[in-house]
Amino acid sequence: MAIVNLKKREIECKIVYYGPGRCGKTTNLEYIFKAYRKQITGEMVSINTDGDRTLFFDFLPMELGKLKGCDVRVHLYTVPGQVQYTSTRKLVLRGVDGVVFVGDSLEVRREKNMLSLKDLHQNLKEYGLSILKIPLVMQYNKRDLAKEGIPLMPVEQMEKELNRQLKVPSFPASAITGEGVGKTLQACLKLTLQSLKKELNWTD
Repeated sequence: MAIVNLKKREIECKIVYYGPGRCGKTTNLEYIFKAYRKQITGEMVSINTDGDRTLFFDFLPMELGKLKGCDVRVHLYTVPGQVQYTSTRKLVLRGVDGVVFVGDSLEVRREKNMLSLKDLHQNLKEYGLSILKIPLVMQYNKRDLAKEGIPLMPVEQMEKELNRQLKVPSFPASAITGEGVGKTLQACLKLTLQSLKKELNWTD
């Protein structure tokens, strides 16, 4: 849950980018870090293994303006997608307020997407959270690779396999070019702030 400090008039919330290994979670944050420099305070912290994979998390605070006179700050994290980092993924999800699920559009990653979504569902459940109730946005990444003739799953297929039951906002994207990255983030921020207002019983 978000941290509300009424003395300092500050609200801090946490959005986590979740998805299978090498789906583009870190690339999303790197693009946001460059494109939204004016809204970002501090530096992005990235811990990588020798294989250039995110081992722990990327941390990226963003200033969002005010909500009921309080400054809103958002911390963006990614989780390591590799199977062996189960406990780390769960740890990063602690206190989460919103989730962006990054699906990999490559045909060969179909099963990994579904396993990762199942993993998200299970980890949220262990914190007493429901995947059906938490602010969640789907991103279907790597759409730019179609131009290179690489076999991708149609967006309609990904929507059916990953979002049929959830029915959350979804966006085709390319974290490399930035297409759909801002829209994904904005949709998740909007849902997270709406949820936060409801949680705090703050109405407009």
